[in-house]
Amino acid sequence: MNNTTRSGPDSRVVKQAISWMLRLRHNPANTRLRLQCEQWREDHHDHELAWQRVLALQQELNSHLTAIPGVHKALENSTQGLGRRQALKLLAGALLVGSTVWLSRDLTGLQRWTSDLATATGERRSMQLPDGTRLQLNTDSAVDLDFNAQQRLITLVRGEILVTCSAASSAPLLVQAQHGLLEGIEGRFTVRQYSDCTRLNVVSGTVAIHSPHRPDGLSTRVHAGESYVVRQTEAMLAPPRDMDVAAWSDGLLLTRNMRLIDFLAEVRRYRSGYLGCSMDIADLRLSGAFRLEDTDKLLAILPRILPVHVRYRTRWWVSLERRV
Repeated sequence: MNNTTRSGPDSRVVKQAISWMLRLRHNPANTRLRLQCEQWREDHHDHELAWQRVLALQQELNSHLTAIPGVHKALENSTQGLGRRQALKLLAGALLVGSTVWLSRDLTGLQRWTSDLATATGERRSMQLPDGTRLQLNTDSAVDLDFNAQQRLITLVRGEILVTCSAASSAPLLVQAQHGLLEGIEGRFTVRQYSDCTRLNVVSGTVAIHSPHRPDGLSTRVHAGESYVVRQTEAMLAPPRDMDVAAWSDGLLLTRNMRLIDFLAEVRRYRSGYLGCSMDIADLRLSGAFRLEDTDKLLAILPRILPVHVRYRTRWWVSLERRV
């Protein structure tokens, strides 16, 4: 049996899934067409995987369009008389007029189609890999996997992961991030990818940073409780965070004297749209445990512990201001 992890569906299969979705959208009462689509989905694992990914992306697009008055209805009305090719063009156009938020996430959607494992905004996912390693994906994250007899490789495409591994294996467990190559020797650690760096936090055990190398050419050993910021040319010890770096795996945001503006930046990762505050309250501090499954409920708690008011301009535009 070949233990190599399969890659995601190719672009041809994804286009077939889009085509089936459009045909069903224009023929909702056609039972025969629906049965044919179900048969196509059952024919191959990649067909079902492509269908689920396209469905998830369509739902996210719909949610963004709903926030813009009139756009979603106009799109529905306009597609009624169009063929599949024209409808695809119109849907692509909707990405351009939908919202600034969606534009910034267009690549994210494509990565969700093609990555081996991925999560949407606000979603977390946990799974056990073939070697027994526990891999957890935070919100809006994606990874590719390459596990075989010679190597165990997790490529972090986007976002943040929590890895729990043991040393009982002949092949090293490697995590390839944008800014360096890490090896989980044994223990529990998080890897979070930013645009300009990658942050490694070791909760327990030891992790080796193989790339970039130290000036002496050796790898850097990172032990429990330590954090490193990894860039293309260097890996530097980082000060402790004002939050529990692994609490998200339990659906929690645990803060310790955290600035409000930094707190909102973390919460923003779990919801779509804008979330910010006026600068006169940016340095207010808060500590506590906050549940992440409903960020609106989380925000509703803040006026009870801070002198702030939560203002909703729309569901997708939320700002905090000083309470007068």
